[in-house]
Amino acid sequence: MVLVVLLWELVRPVLARSLARARRRFHAHRTSSPLDGYDPGRERRAEQRARELLRSCVGEQDWEMYRDLGLLRVFAAPRADHPGEAAPYAYLIYPHKPIVAYVPATGELLSEYCVAFPDESRPYGSPRLPDSDDVLAKWMALAGDERRLIGEANMHLPGRQVDPERVRRDLLRIERWERSRPGNALAQAPGSVRAA
Repeated sequence: MVLVVLLWELVRPVLARSLARARRRFHAHRTSSPLDGYDPGRERRAEQRARELLRSCVGEQDWEMYRDLGLLRVFAAPRADHPGEAAPYAYLIYPHKPIVAYVPATGELLSEYCVAFPDESRPYGSPRLPDSDDVLAKWMALAGDERRLIGEANMHLPGRQVDPERVRRDLLRIERWERSRPGNALAQAPGSVRAA
C-alpha cells in the first residue's frame, strides 16, 4: 500500500502537466479561426508561379497564344496511315472548362471532354488549381497520352458547358491572332505541340 501511494505521488505531477497541456491545445483549437494564418496573396503568387511553369513547358507560340488569348490549342496526332496530312481535329484548352474538340478545316465542333485536376495541397488546398496549372495539366495530358485522357474523360456534346458561340469567336480570334503575327501562316506552325 505504501508503495502505491509513493508511486502515485511521483506520477501525479506529470499527469497534471500533461492534462493541462491537452486542455490548452483543445481550447486553442476551438477558438482559432479557419482563416488564422491565411495569406490572401497566396492564390495570386500561385498563379504567377503557374504561369512561369506553363511558359517553360510549352513552345513560344503556344505561350504567346495563352498570354494573348487566354487559351491553348493542341492539334491531334496525325493518323499513322497519312503522316503528312494535316491534323484531322484539334483541341481548345480553357482554364477550368472542358477541353473542346473541333475540326480545324471546317470549324465544326465535335465534343467537350470534362477532366479535373484538383489542388490537393494542404492546409489551404482547394478543389481548383490556379488557372495556368489547370491549362498546363490538360496540355501535358493531351501531349503525353491523348487517347487515354480522351478515353477517361466525361464526353459531352458541344455546348454543355462551353458556349458554342464563344468557341466560334475564339476560333476567329485565333485566326486573326495568327494573321497578325509576322511570318505566320494560318496553318499550324512547326513549333506547336502535337498530342501523341
